[in-house]
Amino acid sequence: MKCSPVMLSAAVVLSFFSAQTIHAEERQMSEFSITSTAFPHNGMIPIKYTCDGADVSPPLSIDSIPEKTNSLVLIVDDPDAPMETWVHWVVWNIADDTRKIPENTVPPGTKQKYGGPCPPSGTHRYFFKLYALNDLLALKAGATKVQVEEAMSGHILGKAGLIGLYRRK
Repeated sequence: MKCSPVMLSAAVVLSFFSAQTIHAEERQMSEFSITSTAFPHNGMIPIKYTCDGADVSPPLSIDSIPEKTNSLVLIVDDPDAPMETWVHWVVWNIADDTRKIPENTVPPGTKQKYGGPCPPSGTHRYFFKLYALNDLLALKAGATKVQVEEAMSGHILGKAGLIGLYRRK
């Protein structure tokens, strides 16, 4: 089947606008971020925030939360643990206007305790994964990472990440 010049022109124009929309969404998602003044992305987590120190949560900053966000979820885990990914912190229904989570605090309205890095050997990566959701999660206290991820399905507006490293001496 041959394409007419009009059909070909329309396809080119439509693909241009589709690409623009996709790139705009990627920019919006890439602007959503989580950072810490305690360590840079892919940097070493100071001992204070680990089982070898005070084992308190590091200070976190959140920027460029996507529009229509109703709540945030924070999951901190270690995929380098020997048997399976080790979950260090799962916090959901964080207020959508939260811009900072100060050191050694749990976001208001949440109750999950932080458990810092404590690798048995070698250098491990700790993923601080932040999700912007279009809804609150109807979960009971103590819900697991798997339960939170299942409840988030279909509600994620954006994702941001920060990776910290730690090696015991």
